[in-house]
Amino acid sequence: MSGIGTGYDLSSTTYSPDGKVFQTEYAQKSVDNSSTVLGLKCKDGVVLACEKLVLSKLLVEGSNRRIHNIDRHVGVAVAGLAPDGRMIANRAWDEAASYKRVYGEPIPGHVLCERVGSYVHLFNLYWSLRPYGATILLAAYDKNGPALYAVDPSGTSLRYFGTAVGKGRQAAKNEIEKLKLAEMTCREAVVEAVKILHKVHDEDGKKFELEVSWVCEESGKEHQRVPADLLADAERQAKAALEDSDMDD
Repeated sequence: MSGIGTGYDLSSTTYSPDGKVFQTEYAQKSVDNSSTVLGLKCKDGVVLACEKLVLSKLLVEGSNRRIHNIDRHVGVAVAGLAPDGRMIANRAWDEAASYKRVYGEPIPGHVLCERVGSYVHLFNLYWSLRPYGATILLAAYDKNGPALYAVDPSGTSLRYFGTAVGKGRQAAKNEIEKLKLAEMTCREAVVEAVKILHKVHDEDGKKFELEVSWVCEESGKEHQRVPADLLADAERQAKAALEDSDMDD
């Protein structure tokens, strides 16, 4: 009975006899069922890419953003519940501003990741709160170079060379593992990221749009959206590669 959460899933402060915290696992489910988000750390920076389903023809293109600026050198991409992700991004912005005000320099990526992880974990400790149903991928370019981090609903914070979260995470990770990220530039990684998102998209017939950003040497080590012409070219290459793959099948 304990394995299905009976009576043990009413609070994030209650462990099941199996040692599980079901509220935290439910929050993770909301991330696992969301649109795919991926991050790639390259030799000259980091690329973040999100798949966003277009839920209505009346929706203005580019609305419901899932990539947020935190500081000039830091950006985050959100998977899961977008409002929850926005709250985490706001907290990250506050932490970055506080660090700069106190120490007079931009916050290092690993410090920001640890602080955000501690904040998210706080929502797993009290019965009056619910865990955030979002995972963030954090891209930073500080004095130690480029870095990619992830913070999940439990507050666990990890550093990656490349990772993916959301519905198509496993297929995306399989594709990422084939890439030689240490030899790849961010301009090349943008094309690969778009190809991966097109390949793992499994909502047949549903229109979707991509949101892609980078923080790299080409962007002046500042977190920015990828130029529109580069994104359009990457989408053309991705669709062409997908058509070639269908023909080969």
